[in-house]
Amino acid sequence: MATGAYKTLRAGLDTYKDISEMGQSLATWGKACADFNHLEERQKNPPFWQKTFKGSDEETAILIWSKKEELSRMRNELKDYISWTYGPSAWEEVLQIEGEMRRIRKEEAYKKQEMIDNAINFTLGTIIFVVAGAGIVTGFYYLGRYQGKW
Repeated sequence: MATGAYKTLRAGLDTYKDISEMGQSLATWGKACADFNHLEERQKNPPFWQKTFKGSDEETAILIWSKKEELSRMRNELKDYISWTYGPSAWEEVLQIEGEMRRIRKEEAYKKQEMIDNAINFTLGTIIFVVAGAGIVTGFYYLGRYQGKW
């Protein structure tokens, strides 16, 4: 998503459009960057179900690194463009707005994902507890039956 929005931004800038006219593309790119950063943070401490059923650690690490480098390159190009066109204070303003939007998004969208992860963890934990409990009860039943106690 970030790459597509960035390509749209670059095409607009290459045709000498003003960055303020490209607000929607810039917002889409910023949202994709924020989502990527959130996913990167989640990979540092993934939920139980994701630890259990995930793929290769090496694959995940390489994908995160490559996307992080690509986003960094894109961010530097946008920073240079905005700083050259509007001055360094414009980039500082963009960073302030971005920080506020990230805080709001974290409060709203990311909490929903955390609730889903917690529900999945609770469900898996309950299933494991029930299956283990049934196994123990069954084991005691057959042990008692084998010893002739019932």
